[in-house]
Amino acid sequence: MDCSSEESEIRRALEPISGIRSLGFQLGARTLKIDASDSALPLALDAIRKAGFDPLPVQPAGRPATDVETDGDNEHEHESGVGGGVYRLVAALVLAIGAESISYFAPEGMGWKIGGMAIAAIAIWLAGIDTYKKGMGALIHGKLNINALMAVAVTGAFLIGQWPEAAMVMALYAIAELIEAKAVDRARNSIKGLLEMAPEEALMLSADGSWAMTAVTAVPLESTVRIKPGERVPLDGVVVKGNGAINQAPITGESIPVDKAPGDQVFAGTINETGELEIRVTAAANNTTLARIIHAVEQAQGTRAPTQRFVDKFAAIYTPAVFAIAVAVAVLTPFLLSLTWQEALYKALVLLVIACPCALVISTPVTVVSGLSAAARRGILIKGGTYLEDARLLKAIALDKTGTITEGKPKLVDSRIWGNADEATSKRAAASLASRSDHPVSKAIATSLEQQVSDVQDFKAIPGRGVQGTVDGQTLLMGNHRLMEENGLSSTELKAELATHEKQGRTVTLLANGKEVLALFAVADTIKETSRKAIADLKALGVTTVMLTGDNSATAKAIASEAGIDDARGDLLPEAKLEAIKDMQKRYGATGMTGDGINDAPALAQADVGFAMGGAGTDTAMEAADVVIMNDNLERVAETVHLSKRTHSILWQNITLALGIKSVFLVMAVFGTATMWMAVFADMGASLLVVGNGLRLLRIKKQAAVGSGPG
Repeated sequence: MDCSSEESEIRRALEPISGIRSLGFQLGARTLKIDASDSALPLALDAIRKAGFDPLPVQPAGRPATDVETDGDNEHEHESGVGGGVYRLVAALVLAIGAESISYFAPEGMGWKIGGMAIAAIAIWLAGIDTYKKGMGALIHGKLNINALMAVAVTGAFLIGQWPEAAMVMALYAIAELIEAKAVDRARNSIKGLLEMAPEEALMLSADGSWAMTAVTAVPLESTVRIKPGERVPLDGVVVKGNGAINQAPITGESIPVDKAPGDQVFAGTINETGELEIRVTAAANNTTLARIIHAVEQAQGTRAPTQRFVDKFAAIYTPAVFAIAVAVAVLTPFLLSLTWQEALYKALVLLVIACPCALVISTPVTVVSGLSAAARRGILIKGGTYLEDARLLKAIALDKTGTITEGKPKLVDSRIWGNADEATSKRAAASLASRSDHPVSKAIATSLEQQVSDVQDFKAIPGRGVQGTVDGQTLLMGNHRLMEENGLSSTELKAELATHEKQGRTVTLLANGKEVLALFAVADTIKETSRKAIADLKALGVTTVMLTGDNSATAKAIASEAGIDDARGDLLPEAKLEAIKDMQKRYGATGMTGDGINDAPALAQADVGFAMGGAGTDTAMEAADVVIMNDNLERVAETVHLSKRTHSILWQNITLALGIKSVFLVMAVFGTATMWMAVFADMGASLLVVGNGLRLLRIKKQAAVGSGPG
């Protein structure tokens, strides 16, 4: 079971059964989890068997016993290569060619004919006995799927004397199915091949102080693990010793190594390129960021996009309709077109082969899976085909400020010595006082000044104002303008200077003694290097950008202006952001929300597509958003919209190709000279064409949004 049409058939088979609470399809893993009562589960398994599948229990560690694996699918036998391995198919093709040769070259005679029919029958058995059995089973249960169509067509061709074609059709069909299966598996397994790279063992520090190789599944939390240069990181953790450069491409999509030092986080599956590191393990093997990504992508592959649901419904009507047309051709054309009954029956059988909905049904899931995989390789985790398709419809995107547009870490961006104060003395005093405070602004000042600090006497915090202390025998104040005003140290010149900084979204801290202001320090949350380009890319795609932030309006407008954002709204609590999203949806239409996935959770949930920044290692972001940007790069939002447009374009290219090719050959079959050979090539050629077209998404590179078309 790995095709969406097979999922639909199982769902229909299980619908009448009461007591089934939920169904969890994992097409990539070919598993189905059934949440059902004890009495309903046997009935569900029996219904699955009647639908033509063979459910097998799957009980790996940590998975419930109600998971079943469905084997013997009724459209694509991907595991066994349709009717057995490659050697069986090659033998079937050779025998089919032999049957064709006997039919064409052998002299007239019953012996040669019987021999040719026997060879053809063996070829059909080798290539399609599984297809034939499933087709008969489907017919018995009144279902018209591809196996039923092929079984009827091959049997009919054999009975009317077209046994060489019957053998060749079944052999070519089986080989084409195998090729298609491999291509589909390539799309489905591409993300696993990229991500499942974490080593199975880790060099762990034992209780006795020795180092020993240990299976990652046996490494407990808080253990210390050593990673040598060139090795992959086995588990999520925090560096406790050493420095190195980590290639985080499997997690974030960025190929440029990131320098790591004590206190920095590392992720399983990434590559330690330089330096030996020791890390403290923070996540078990089954709960690493890498494992959660794989699980989320598998879940996404199991969901059906809107176009895919449309195709499934269309195929359910299309196949019986064409079967009815084939019956009409067999019955009516002898009267309408003066054909013999044998000619009419042959045309009807050709129609059945052409009518196979395989190309149509497979056109959507392979494209969606390729799109999801391409996104994951770029560090974009899309949680379902619905969001992959819906992103192209976005007319506006709301953006949180801190950590999304900005770095989320305040930095000292300007300083000025006031009056006649000594610069070195003032900076040392400011660094000394700031180093004693745990306020983010104070930390930014202390870190940026990098001065040798002095001892601070009589230090105390002044809530809502700043701090006070004695440095080198001088009592000093350090805080906001309100603190200066309360101590009579403000002036018209100082107020004008403060207004200039505030218009730029900066927070100003002042240093003063009892008589005058000595220095001014301006701190701001700086814009990320990628934010301006990201906003420009979104605008090029026709998306309006709006900043929603809890910071004051002046800061919001300053940051928005610097980043090129169309609109900015400040002083917003989480509830106000939610209302702002609703307002944007009324004003612009489909609206996205980009935030950190924690304070922005209500807005993320309300948005048509929610993008969570800072997803690496953040459970809340993974749960709240529809799309998780694993490396905090805002450019990935525009890339998602572009990928969505490209995916939608390929989806409809595939649907048009599948239906167009079939329409041409259906007309040829009724009024022209289409043969069963042509029919099977038309059907499987269309299947391989749409699969190949869908796989193009796997080759997607970083796209420039400006001037990039969806094709």
